Amino acid sequence: MRRDLITDAAIQLVAEQGMRGLTHRAVDRRAGLPEGSTSAYFRTRKALVEGFVARLAELERLDVAPDPDDVAGSLARTLDSWLVERNRTLARYAAMLEATHHPELRSILVHTPREQATALARQLGHEDPERAGAHFTAFLEGLLFYRLVGGGSADCPKPGTAESVRDLKLAVEKALRP
Repeated sequence: MRRDLITDAAIQLVAEQGMRGLTHRAVDRRAGLPEGSTSAYFRTRKALVEGFVARLAELERLDVAPDPDDVAGSLARTLDSWLVERNRTLARYAAMLEATHHPELRSILVHTPREQATALARQLGHEDPERAGAHFTAFLEGLLFYRLVGGGSADCPKPGTAESVRDLKLAVEKALRP
């Protein structure tokens, strides 16, 4: 689908160049489309930003499907895959920073993870699943950021290894406890 091709190209551009690199013309070039194609789908830069952020949220929603028999392990594998495929995660963080100035983006970015974390907290029997979901989301965001660009990027196990998944699983298990 052309819309996905455009938004996926936008994600790659933002990961590599930051939000300043996101232009209709740059997306057309990255996607290998004729000039003006991106503008036909996203008339303004704001619409393009909203489109790529919505695509990030959609991809994240598809990625996060905890295995009821191994919740911590499945989440650890998802986090590790986001560390391996770091461009999407970097683009997501760039979008989160952009959302500080554009609240409409924030609602797209936080809605899905918080819903999923709240549902998980409910399944695990937390007394206040809304609060537990918010805390768990914040924990996972911090863990991912630390491992991607923070101090953990230098001293944690290399993403894509069994050791990385084990380390992430241990952290997730601790955070899941009611």
